[in-house]
Amino acid sequence: MPLCLGAQQPGGASPASAGIGGTDRDALYARDEFRLGVQAYNRYAFNEAILSFERALAYRPGEALLLDWLGRAYYRSGLEDIALRQWQSALGTGAPGSRETMLLQSRIETVRNRRSLFSLIDEDTRYVEAGHFPGRYDAIIAFRQPSAVLPLEDGTAWVAAYGSNELLQIDVNGIIRQRRRGPIQGFDRPYDIAQGLDGKLFLSEYRGGRISVLNKDGEWLYYIGSKGLQEGQLVGPQNLAVDDEGYLYVVDYGNRRISKFDPDGTYILSFGLKGGGFPGMLSPTGIAARDGRVYVADGVAKQIYTFDGNGRYLGVLVAEGLLGPESLRFFPDGRLLAADTNRIILIDVNSSIVVELGRAGNSKVRITGAGADRNGNILAANFGSDEVLVMTPIDEIAAGLFVQIDRVVADNFPQVVVELQVQDRKRRPLVGLDARNFLLSENGVTVGGQDFLYAGYRAADTDIAVLLERSAGSMQFQDDLAAAVRDISAAKSRMVSLVSAGEQPFRERAGTLGAPGEVLSPSGLAVVARGKAASYSPRWRFDMGLRLAATDLLSGAKKRAVVYVGTGTLGGLAFDRYGLSELAAYLTNNGIVFHAVILGPNQADQDIQHLCNQTGGSVMPLYRPEGVGPVLDRLELTSSGSYMLSYRSQLSTDFGKAYLPVEAEVYLLKRSGRDSTGYFPPME
Repeated sequence: MPLCLGAQQPGGASPASAGIGGTDRDALYARDEFRLGVQAYNRYAFNEAILSFERALAYRPGEALLLDWLGRAYYRSGLEDIALRQWQSALGTGAPGSRETMLLQSRIETVRNRRSLFSLIDEDTRYVEAGHFPGRYDAIIAFRQPSAVLPLEDGTAWVAAYGSNELLQIDVNGIIRQRRRGPIQGFDRPYDIAQGLDGKLFLSEYRGGRISVLNKDGEWLYYIGSKGLQEGQLVGPQNLAVDDEGYLYVVDYGNRRISKFDPDGTYILSFGLKGGGFPGMLSPTGIAARDGRVYVADGVAKQIYTFDGNGRYLGVLVAEGLLGPESLRFFPDGRLLAADTNRIILIDVNSSIVVELGRAGNSKVRITGAGADRNGNILAANFGSDEVLVMTPIDEIAAGLFVQIDRVVADNFPQVVVELQVQDRKRRPLVGLDARNFLLSENGVTVGGQDFLYAGYRAADTDIAVLLERSAGSMQFQDDLAAAVRDISAAKSRMVSLVSAGEQPFRERAGTLGAPGEVLSPSGLAVVARGKAASYSPRWRFDMGLRLAATDLLSGAKKRAVVYVGTGTLGGLAFDRYGLSELAAYLTNNGIVFHAVILGPNQADQDIQHLCNQTGGSVMPLYRPEGVGPVLDRLELTSSGSYMLSYRSQLSTDFGKAYLPVEAEVYLLKRSGRDSTGYFPPME
């Protein structure tokens, strides 16, 4: 960020003093340390970078560029309070109202605010229209009467288009990536879409009286059910839900009942007719199932009912205040997200409290389906206006995107590679972006040859670092430690390191483990996981062990996790050197998930649960029925806001002495963000 750069010469020439002005001895020393700091930062050696920047500041106190970089290094190290102080000091030297000052002020405000804003949604959050994907462009019809949306992990969404008899996959920019029209005879009025636990898709066909089963890519496989009045038959099937065990629930609208099928499509039972204290459904619409409960909306009665998984009526969840509920989906926080005519509402299944999130203003609005996407938006199928609405929290639009250039690689200069992160104000990574969302520039001039290289959300590679608790209490679980490491090593992820957290944490280097970063053999893992008696200590250090394990992941895959294996009790020295908030920030600021595998009958400390919550991880007992592997395998579904672009620089390097600026701007619908930094090319 060129807050105090030497002036660029006409024609793009860049003097040797660029970055830190002056030709005196202190300036020369400061520039040397600055170069070393930038290079260390780009190697993920943040502690080394901090030392270099602080030495440079000793020669040039108050230099804004140095303060900015020092803040960046502290931020990536998880020391956000110190980072904010450096940035605030840099801000005091900038020109009021300048582009650089405004950018730095925005970064400071975002980091300050989001430190206490990690919750998925606040009670007073309001969603507004941030954009829409129209089904008609002038005389061109893209799709008609969208009735349902199913957001996916990669930021795209399946859209059931009732009017045009097709299934569409739309990306975050509204581009239709593919169309699916079913088998030879085609779909017959597709209405709703749900995804099974194995990834298969279920698509209801309203007029066809059946459910189409598709693979995860939308290719048709087979039918469930047929048109009719008998058990297992359907008349006008509409909304769908899949429960925790994979059972499929179908709103059989014409028969005014709910039909339940097993994951393979075998009919189980029907419920919802009058009887057993239940008055019967007048117009069943939305449905959702979780934790042994099935919730069904009635559009005419304007109520939402609760049943158990066997169809036994349990009572009314919402009795009044609804306008005409249609789809029901679970929101990430466990509440029900409901489309209610022209508005989107949230319903607490425990208290029945209804919260309105937002309304769509078009007079033709009829929202028949809505779902939360991976970027914190709500996608709503507006059946009445042939469009898909994108609704975003109003404060997110105002705050914009948080863009952070992670590193710049110029080893092959003038070809330059820029790695960056894109997040929202609550630390959520933005997924689904592509080349059209990015713009790189040098000195305010758009770069030439910009190329989109990589998107972290698409990556299949995942890395894991295992942190073994070596407390006195964990010594009795040596066999369990070995079993846990065997299970973890059998997961899809690559195990890049195994760290013993004793009194002085260290990377294991015994037996057949091999060199750091290699895939470790199962036999060697079991031996080392048990450890030696001398490895265990009542003075074991969780904080230092976690830092070491996390550091081993920095240069690897963008989808990564530390897996702690221990008793769940962290001990009195757990945060002796690094505080809980600092550790959480170190993980989140570097895109690392924290999982905890608990040995024996113990419960995890609240601090462990906090780290899992902050990073998107989970706490699990070692001997869970399905094992720990499936949880770790889902790491490949982790959202990643990491992106990589390249371009060809036009700037002069002054034989490698010049500090060259680069700026990245990111755009998504009504939201935008940018970051500005610089780099040193290779010495000539």
